Amino acid sequence: MAEVESFGLDHTKVQAPYVRLAGRKRVASGVVEKYDLRLAQPNREALPTAALHTLEHLLAGYIRDHLPGVIDLSPMGCRTGFYLVAEGPLEEEEVLLAFERALRDVLLHQGPIPGASFRECGNYRDHDLEGAKAWAEKVLRAGLKVQPTIPL
Repeated sequence: MAEVESFGLDHTKVQAPYVRLAGRKRVASGVVEKYDLRLAQPNREALPTAALHTLEHLLAGYIRDHLPGVIDLSPMGCRTGFYLVAEGPLEEEEVLLAFERALRDVLLHQGPIPGASFRECGNYRDHDLEGAKAWAEKVLRAGLKVQPTIPL
C-alpha cells in the first residue's frame, strides 16, 4: 500500500484548532497543496455528522471568497476537520486567515444551506446549521494557529 501522509502524523502531539501544510505536489501547471484544517482535537472530540456536513457546504463557498485557487474542501473521515486542496504556492498564514474569515462568514450565515436540497445533496436531511455555527464559534474563540507537522 502507498504511504499516506496523515498516517505518519503523531495525532497525540498536535494541538487543535490549527492549519497545517500536509502536502505539496508539483504538477504541469505549477504546484498543488493540501492543508489540514483541524477543528477538533484528535481522539478527544469529533464533530457530529450533521454539523460537519453543514460546515462542508458553507465552507466550500466561503473559503473560495477569501482564498484564490481552491480546488476542493473535504471533510476528514475522523470528523475532526477538513482537507483543503488549492493551487499553490500559498503561505500557511494566508490559508489560516482565509479559514478564519470563512468561519466568521459561517457565524453570519442566514437562510438556507447552499446545495442542501434533495436534488443537490446526497444526504440532504443530515444538516445542522446551529451546530455548524457552534463549532465555528468554538474554533474562533480558541484561536487558530499554524501547526507544524509532527511525525511519528
